[in-house]
Amino acid sequence: MLDHLTTEASNPASEQLDELTTLEVVKLINDQDAGVAEAVGRQSQQIATAIDVISERMHSGGRLIYFGAGTSGRLGILDAAECPPTFRSDPRQVVGLIAGGPSAITTAVEGAEDNPVLGMQDLEKIQLSPTDVVVGIATSGRTPYVIGGLEYARELGAYAIGLTCNDNSELKSYCDLVIAPVVGPEILSGSTRMKAGTATKMVLNMLSTGAMIRQGKTFGNLMVDLRATNSKLNARARRIVKAATELDEAAAAELLSQCDGEVKTAIVMHHTEQSPEDARTLLDRAHGHLRRAIHDGTNGAVRL
Repeated sequence: MLDHLTTEASNPASEQLDELTTLEVVKLINDQDAGVAEAVGRQSQQIATAIDVISERMHSGGRLIYFGAGTSGRLGILDAAECPPTFRSDPRQVVGLIAGGPSAITTAVEGAEDNPVLGMQDLEKIQLSPTDVVVGIATSGRTPYVIGGLEYARELGAYAIGLTCNDNSELKSYCDLVIAPVVGPEILSGSTRMKAGTATKMVLNMLSTGAMIRQGKTFGNLMVDLRATNSKLNARARRIVKAATELDEAAAAELLSQCDGEVKTAIVMHHTEQSPEDARTLLDRAHGHLRRAIHDGTNGAVRL
């Protein structure tokens, strides 16, 4: 079953891997990794389509749900966990599931990935709805846990995306859209935590970041919806307010203190000269889009 998979094939460049010097191993891995971005780039249209669907579903209250086994599941959980502090998103908006449950994040749960019913049950437990988007991550393109979940998602009416590193995989039959960055054989045959894992992480970064940009979570390249929960993020919040308002450090800090550290609210307050409550109202009416809120709050007098 696995013999025909690119991710399981032997890489000619690493056939003498155990005889290489440490420096040669490092250079080989780096050389092989250089092609990962190109493989992801060839999937740009599919990734963009996925982002637009995710954003549209989020506008309707839908969620982005990643699920997979082993490394694939862990990468989905990692990306989901980063969304609340980065974008001030609801922790329930981007969800990561792994075959075998939370304990499988650190310890392999034998056999969990081989059961398609578990994939369906895990999605049932979080009350999957037709407005949600699911991303089944399986570098092989044949993981039963993922296929079971995708099949259930489509039956329910959710949008099903498959993420794999093999062309024409079994996954294709169970998806509305397939993203397939083909990175070629690993230097350690079958160790898909390497190039395939890197490609997966790159795609997930694009999906979540792109969807959040479409949700108005950024202003230019500024992280205006971050959740400042430590000293580093508090300092970043001040820098962002300074960059968007040209205020000095003290004034930026004072502005943030007036609106419970909400960066976006602080910026709207400054440019519209309105209270925190009115600034929040403007943002709500603009569906979180900062430029639109400032434009509406100044009748177009301020353009950023």
